[in-house]
Amino acid sequence: MLTIVLLLATGVALLSVGLNSRVYAMRTASDIVARCAADAGLTIALHEMNEKLQVKPWDDSILPQAGDVNLPYSDGVCSYNVTGDLCSGYTISSNGECGPIRKFVRATIGLHGIFEHAILTRNTLTLKSGTSVDGYNSQDPLDTDADVDIGTQSTSASSVVLNTGVTVNGDIVVGVGGNPSTVIKDLGATTTGLQYAGTTQDSLPQITAPTDLFDRHTDISVQGQTTVLTPAGNGQYSQIVLKQGTVPAKLEITGGDVVLHITGDIQLGQSCEIIVKDGSTLTLYVDGNIHCRESSGINPEYPTQQVQTLQVYATGESTQLFDLKAKSQWTGVVYAPNASVNLYAGGDVYGAFVA
Repeated sequence: MLTIVLLLATGVALLSVGLNSRVYAMRTASDIVARCAADAGLTIALHEMNEKLQVKPWDDSILPQAGDVNLPYSDGVCSYNVTGDLCSGYTISSNGECGPIRKFVRATIGLHGIFEHAILTRNTLTLKSGTSVDGYNSQDPLDTDADVDIGTQSTSASSVVLNTGVTVNGDIVVGVGGNPSTVIKDLGATTTGLQYAGTTQDSLPQITAPTDLFDRHTDISVQGQTTVLTPAGNGQYSQIVLKQGTVPAKLEITGGDVVLHITGDIQLGQSCEIIVKDGSTLTLYVDGNIHCRESSGINPEYPTQQVQTLQVYATGESTQLFDLKAKSQWTGVVYAPNASVNLYAGGDVYGAFVA
C-alpha cells in the first residue's frame, strides 16, 4: 500500500508538471501569435498609407482602419487604426489577438521625402573655405531654427572634406558602419552638431520625367536676345543652348509653372541666364549635363527662399555633370544621385542637394 501511495503521489506530481508546462507553452505560443498579429496589422496599415501616396494630391481625410482581420495560416486576428494629420504626423495603433491573449503596438510615422538632408552625397562631399551650412524652414523662411544635417553614404576615408573656415550648424552623417573620424577630413572647420554613422542607408530612387510631356521635336536655342517661355511651352526638348551675341542671351520663365524635359545638355554661354520670374516656377528633368560658363547662371528673379521656385532632377541613365552657377542668391533643390554637382553662387544658397 505504501508503494502504491508513493507511485500515485509521484504520478500526480509529474502530471501536474506536464500540465503546467503544456499550459505555459500554449500561453507562450498565444503570446507570440498575438504579438505577430499586432505587428502584421501595423505593417498592413503602413502599406496602405504608402499606397495612398500614389494618388495625387495627398488626401488624409480618410485614413486606413480595419477590425477583426483574419490572418492567413494563423490563429491570429488583428485590428488597426491610423490617426493624425500631415502637420502633427500620423499614429498607427494595432491590436493582435489569439484566443484570450491580446497584444497592442503603436508607431508614429511621417512622410519621408528625397530631401531629408540639407546635402547628401553617395561619395565625396567637399565644402570650400568660407562655406557655412545652416537650416531654415522653407515653408516659413522666417523660421530659422530648423535642424539640418549633411552627409555621405560612403565609408571611405576623407569622403567628407571640410576646409578651413567652414561652419556646419548641424550634424554630419557618414555611411552605415563608417568611422566618422576617418570618413570626415576636418581641415579647421567649426561644427555644432554630432558626427556619427547612419543606421540605415537612405533610398535614392531613380527619378523619371513625366510621360505626359509633349515631345516638341526641337531644342531651345537663344543667341544675343531674350526669349520668354510660359507653361504653354511645357514639354520635351533636345537641349537648351544660350549663346552670347551683342548682348548675353536670356531665357525668361514666366506665367506660372513651367516643366521641361531636356533629353540632351543645357549649355549657358558667358553671362547668359535662365531667369525664373516672380510668381513662376521651373522644374527641369535633365538627361544630359549642365554647363554654365563664366558669369552665367540659373537664377530666380526675386529669390523668396521657397524651394519650389527651381527644381532640377537628373534623369539620365549614365553619370552626369551639373555645373551650376548663380549670379546672386540662389533658391532651389537638386536631386542628382548619379551626377557630380558643382555649385557656385554670388550669394546665399537656399535649398537642398542630393548628388
